Amino acid sequence: MTALTVLQVANLVLIVAGAVLTVWLRDLLASVVALAAMSLLLALQFYLLQAPDVAIAEAGIGAALTTAIFVLALRKTRRKEEEE
Repeated sequence: MTALTVLQVANLVLIVAGAVLTVWLRDLLASVVALAAMSLLLALQFYLLQAPDVAIAEAGIGAALTTAIFVLALRKTRRKEEEE
């Protein structure tokens, strides 16, 4: 196996781990951060597959814009613990 193949497989394992971590975490902000990290790893995977245009779109929209929208939505809502 070449170094590129090993890097791609390791990256795919990290992407799946990030997705599982996103669902598993109880804190919503931590879950959003895990989702952003997973999106950046996905952008890296697209770059490794020689699709830089898709990688830039994924990094810009998936990691940056979606994360910002989620964080803003979390700031506008109240946590259940604060109501009690």
